[in-house]
Amino acid sequence: NQRNSRMKATMNQVNQISSDLKENREVYQVKQWLQKFGKALESARIWELEDCFSDDAHWRDLLAFTWSISPFEGRLTISEGLLAFQKDINASNFALAHGRTEPRTVTRLGVDVVEGIFTFETSLGRGEGVVRLLREEPTKAWIFLTSLFELKGHEEKNGPRRPSGEAYSRNFGGSNWLDQRQSAQAFEDRDPQVLVVGGGQAGLAIAARLGQLEIDTLVVDKHERIGDNWRKRYHSLALHNQIHVNHLPYMPFPPTWPKYIPKDMLANWFESYSEALQINYWTNSEFISGRYDDNEERWEATIRNGEGSHRVMSPKHIIFANGVSGIPYIPQLPGLQNFKGEVVHSHSFTHGGSFSGKKVMVLGTGNSGHDVAQDLHSHEVNTTIVQRGSTTVVSIDPSAKLNYALYDEGPTIDDCDLIASVATYPLVVKGYQLAVKKMAELDKELIENLIRRGFKYDLGEDETGHQMKYRRRGGGYYLDAGCSQLIIDGEINLLQFDNIKKFIDTGIRCKDGSDIHFDAIILATGYYTQKELVKRLLGEEVADCVGEIWGIGADGEMANMWQKTAQKGLWCTAGSLQECRIYSKYLALQIKAMEENLIP
Repeated sequence: NQRNSRMKATMNQVNQISSDLKENREVYQVKQWLQKFGKALESARIWELEDCFSDDAHWRDLLAFTWSISPFEGRLTISEGLLAFQKDINASNFALAHGRTEPRTVTRLGVDVVEGIFTFETSLGRGEGVVRLLREEPTKAWIFLTSLFELKGHEEKNGPRRPSGEAYSRNFGGSNWLDQRQSAQAFEDRDPQVLVVGGGQAGLAIAARLGQLEIDTLVVDKHERIGDNWRKRYHSLALHNQIHVNHLPYMPFPPTWPKYIPKDMLANWFESYSEALQINYWTNSEFISGRYDDNEERWEATIRNGEGSHRVMSPKHIIFANGVSGIPYIPQLPGLQNFKGEVVHSHSFTHGGSFSGKKVMVLGTGNSGHDVAQDLHSHEVNTTIVQRGSTTVVSIDPSAKLNYALYDEGPTIDDCDLIASVATYPLVVKGYQLAVKKMAELDKELIENLIRRGFKYDLGEDETGHQMKYRRRGGGYYLDAGCSQLIIDGEINLLQFDNIKKFIDTGIRCKDGSDIHFDAIILATGYYTQKELVKRLLGEEVADCVGEIWGIGADGEMANMWQKTAQKGLWCTAGSLQECRIYSKYLALQIKAMEENLIP
């Protein structure tokens, strides 16, 4: 009986060990790969590093090795790059990340992989990353991401490291917190280290990050209230992607909020966010010019407030955070100057009610054009939308949601942000092509009905859909909130710009000789890139030096975004709330490292 009991206990232990091994196979595989990779990197033998990667491997580094946003492709290129940078950064201690999403088998871009999150250290900081091992060959990494998480000795002041508040807490006879906040906000006795131009999501996110790194930062914005960049837009506007993708750093939206946030709700949140994160923010203040002093290594920046007075500041860094949709673009249109009715850009359009009973043309079939046309229609305006070029149309639900499916898989938002950052340009393109195929299937009936109506439709350049249009040019697509059906049903008239000969005083003259009367024209014709803003505020020489801002750069990364530009002390940030949340971290870390003389 005792022998049988011992044998039974032994078998139970064997079964438990077998179960644990089976359950944690992915954990074991990732740990083994990290150990192998760490040894290969330490040995500096390139053939050992090459053996860690598949032939078509991709590595993307966010500051940790390269102090830049840098993609690499192919195991030899990756191995050579790792060894070249390793000489200076001394990366070590690669280990499975504790408390993060455990390694798991998933399918990414049609490939079955074991995906794991890891941590490591460098001579200056601590990093985190993602590795995707081929499921059929788990000794080989197909995708590899390394990112800088924090600088040693300069960690963010939150959580356990939050300040004690002794400087103002119960400071009898001295200044309290409010006194000190008002003094910090006024900048009467100092200039900021960083001047952020633009106070939307991009400006708020980078200011919050810099504040946590104790970098003295000032945000200036020409609007009267924080959030006016959203508040002043057209009446019916709401975000086109769901709330769980759009949190700002440190302070998530309340769980009671709707899935698609209305513009005024978001604008009011920006005010609360700025106050809660103690962001120094000047409203009604416009950056009007800047000149970089190479000797002093500082800017001479001129700020004009609403009363017309000027303040000249000398920050070391200027960050343009004016967004992808900054300066309205109005194309040269034949005869438009002869039109006697009202002409406004969609940027200034607020409410369709003021056009009730009138005939209005909306020129442009991007998001703004469709939303403006739908708003006009809802106010019983005789509305015609004019299509200038082929447009990608995607249903908000279910199709557009596919691009954010990762955020529905269960990991925390920090883990999702890290996983979402792994792809180099070829993988981004492939990912969107796969998603677009599924979108086209889901939206088949919508697409066919639009084409039947005479709408020019496309799947985007190289069939990558609306997301790559956004990355490449910032427009050219519509996330359907209901306007497409109005066009299909003839509730909103559709006219092709190719059929217009010229604009006349009462409307347009078509190429067939007929005239169409309009009372007003809304130009939904898009925006200039940030390069135009740089040109207007810093001069043509600086603009030419920096080059294009936004769009795809030569290396496949976003051009001049979130990293050093060719103009010393000039940075740019823009994009969706998700992009601003993710990349503000890396922009802030670069500036902090420079301010602490850790890097040139």
